[in-house]
Amino acid sequence: MKRVLNSIVWLFLFSAMISVVSCDKEEEIAFALSSLKSGTIDLNGATAATGVPTDAVITATFSKNLDVTGLTVTLKQGYDNAMLDVEIDVVGSTVTLTPDPMASGTSYTLSVSGVKSVDGETLPALERSFTTAGSFVPTGLFAYWPFDGNPNDAVGTFDPTSNQIVSITYGADRKGGAGGAAVFNGDNSIIEISNGSQLINSTHFTISFWVKTDPTHDAGHFVFGLGAYYGIQYEIYGGYDGSKFAIQYDTQDALGADKNVAEDMWFAHSATDNTNGGWQGCTYAKSLTAEQLIAKLKNNWLHIVYTYNGTSKEGTLYYDGVKMKSFDFDLWPEGDDKTKVTGIEYAGAEPDVKNELAFGFIQSRGGTMWDAEGWGGYDFAGANHFKGSLDEFRIFHKALSAQEVTLLYNSEKQ
Repeated sequence: MKRVLNSIVWLFLFSAMISVVSCDKEEEIAFALSSLKSGTIDLNGATAATGVPTDAVITATFSKNLDVTGLTVTLKQGYDNAMLDVEIDVVGSTVTLTPDPMASGTSYTLSVSGVKSVDGETLPALERSFTTAGSFVPTGLFAYWPFDGNPNDAVGTFDPTSNQIVSITYGADRKGGAGGAAVFNGDNSIIEISNGSQLINSTHFTISFWVKTDPTHDAGHFVFGLGAYYGIQYEIYGGYDGSKFAIQYDTQDALGADKNVAEDMWFAHSATDNTNGGWQGCTYAKSLTAEQLIAKLKNNWLHIVYTYNGTSKEGTLYYDGVKMKSFDFDLWPEGDDKTKVTGIEYAGAEPDVKNELAFGFIQSRGGTMWDAEGWGGYDFAGANHFKGSLDEFRIFHKALSAQEVTLLYNSEKQ
């Protein structure tokens, strides 16, 4: 009996000691990351988070108030290692991170270092990865017409009015989806977008779209145009053995006076560059046979991208994510106005042309230029009206990198 009582006493004393130790540990809060979230999405889980909004605000909460001295935060884009600017706000134990808009469908790596509590404790640097929601679309998107059953701009305000839409239907898109692409009849189909100059006036510029021509058309295809060459136009030749962009550029002379110049980004078969007999300003040209080019431009869904970088003065053409041709205005002859190009700019004036982007023709119906020409007058059924389908038409006020173009193509073709 005595032995049992001693055991009970010892058990009581041991339990009391454990209780005291436990209370002491509870009072000494460990310095740690308590949570890392974007809204309700946990960024601190066992696996990398997905579906994070492109305009996400990220909140990191720690167990103790922070000393912000030395706190460093970086957010790196996965496909090109570009660093995004991040606004940092610290209140007590909470760090709120507001990055610049992120690209959709893209992986990012968040790194936080120099984390220190007000009582001097430090934490090792942490690194977490996540992927933004949606399919890949680079940042800098200014206007976007998906043509999913309507002609409206999905990201901006460049919607046509009802009287700016003529004979447009919606058919199979590049993936075979019903009603996912705008169909033009090659006779009078047109969509007009007001304030077109706002779409292209930019130091850096990219235009991206999918096009499929109807091979029963007997003429060339004016796929779209903003005041023809006074803004930007794209046409596919009647023989399907070439195509071109005609674009207006802004220059500035030594006295600061503005002047506009036009330049074509044309691409035909057997193209050459400045290394094999081509023009001195052409830095690259992919040499395709006529048959290869016809296969791309005739009755085939083709992804076309044109980019212009106002800093390097380089223009680049891509088909299906692959570079076809490039030029550099700095390589033009010394003294040429094109060595002074500062960006793309609409230079049209009424009554010749109207400040409207036209899908389906070289200019909108309000312009009078070429009205009497059988190939260029809108009212002529035999003119170079576009006959075919358009899909995923995007305008960026940014020169996409080659990697961004390839990723956009791969994302949209799926």
